[in-house]
Amino acid sequence: MEYDKDLRSIQEARDLVKNAKIAQKQYANWSQADIDKLTKHICEACVRNAEPLAKMAQQETGFGKWEDKILKNLLGSKMTYEAMKDLKTVGIIREDRAGHFFEVAVPVGVVVALIPSTNPTSTVMYKCLISLKSGNSIIISPHPNAQNCIMETVKIIQQACKECGAPDNLVQVVKTPTIQATDTLMKHKDTGIILATGGEAMVHAAYSSGNPALGVGPGNGPAFIEKSADIPTAIRRIVDSKTFDNGTICASEQSVIAQECIKNQVIDEMKRQHCYFMNEQEIAQVGKFIMRANNTMNPAIVGKTAQDIAKMAGISIPSDTLILVAETNEVGKKNPYSREKLCPILAFFTVKTWEEACDKSIEILENEGTGHTMTIHSQDEEIIKQFGLRKPVSRVLVNVAASLGGVGALTGLQPALTLGCGAVGGSASSDNIGPMNLLNIRRVAYGTMELADLRREAAGIQTNPSGQPTSTCFSNFSDSSYKAPQASCQRPEHQVGGNLGGEISQTQIEEITKEVLRSILANR
Repeated sequence: MEYDKDLRSIQEARDLVKNAKIAQKQYANWSQADIDKLTKHICEACVRNAEPLAKMAQQETGFGKWEDKILKNLLGSKMTYEAMKDLKTVGIIREDRAGHFFEVAVPVGVVVALIPSTNPTSTVMYKCLISLKSGNSIIISPHPNAQNCIMETVKIIQQACKECGAPDNLVQVVKTPTIQATDTLMKHKDTGIILATGGEAMVHAAYSSGNPALGVGPGNGPAFIEKSADIPTAIRRIVDSKTFDNGTICASEQSVIAQECIKNQVIDEMKRQHCYFMNEQEIAQVGKFIMRANNTMNPAIVGKTAQDIAKMAGISIPSDTLILVAETNEVGKKNPYSREKLCPILAFFTVKTWEEACDKSIEILENEGTGHTMTIHSQDEEIIKQFGLRKPVSRVLVNVAASLGGVGALTGLQPALTLGCGAVGGSASSDNIGPMNLLNIRRVAYGTMELADLRREAAGIQTNPSGQPTSTCFSNFSDSSYKAPQASCQRPEHQVGGNLGGEISQTQIEEITKEVLRSILANR
């Protein structure tokens, strides 16, 4: 009997999890040296195939530039490996002699990895490497529009695993990708964690699955050009970033904010570097193509060039145009230019002061992209500090191309193609996700005192007529305004500790005990 595609995909998903669980149990016995050897071998295989996989991804998806996808593949392989190669992820990974405890790495088990069509091959490399480094097995759930290049990438990684003697089914891929298969993987009782990179709806589904998930929200990062900035350099970085792989990295700039006093300089420089400022009619025409009727980004513009988008919208632009720019002051769901645009389109806002830029950045981010990334171009360290203190993002990038700065290629951040957005962005982490995010930590803690010791500390606390505590436990407290709790009018049966001056209540003892504990911890 031939079952339909959906039913076959569900059964396939169940089998994949079953096999992944078996493989992970075997893999859990591997040493740190063997795991490191495996991840190095996988990295080398991915590097050798970076170019053909980049070309394959571009041809299959129609997104971006294959030349830039080579760099993405190197980010997902070599840069990821170099950043994690020295990490301890097996056995005892940390000892704290002062605190009398040590920490043990515990793999989460089966990783379910959802792969987007915008960065398909590079994301597979990256997620496989960080999952295997942390002792897990992994199941790849490919985007249907990038299935072939994802399958080929997985095949290369599987061959590398085989050459290192890894357990069968350590790395697997869904061969019949359907919504039902992905849903089954995410909700399966034996799934350890979900790595969700993709659209907002998919990420939300991952967090609603009932299993732990690490996902990415939409990016909508503004780039503020402050008056002290090196304007030509700042514009070059923005242009480099927004045109890299035609804007398909979610950390890339989505709008430019310039101070009024340098507005003309910024616009002139942007035009010199092949940015085309559209007129009102052109802004309206292109705007129709940015969002669909359901208020989500139109996939037809994703990863396309400025020339392609202009042609679709029916406007004429200079042949050397790299980026389309819409000058606007409005921020909101109805203004597509104030939303995420994974293509070479920028909004342009003007403000008078850096404080207004600060507020405008927050307004843009709260409209879309909260918790993700923004950029500031400035030489004023105090203003940079204020932006870092106030912005509802997980990454504030300074004087760098945001797309590659956010993923750790041009900054000291962890190289990653899954960028956590923190609690403010509805994410479980604000990290650039790495292998340590795919481990649980078991803490083995030795006793440092007995209950009797704790009781003696509490019993040694007396109060003098002024109400100040006399115990040496409080000698390190600098707050001279501290007042011991006043005695309460409780019945004798509510009093504890024998004859402690005859005035100390149960409530006071509880408060004093808390202070004792805080003092003990402070003096370790």
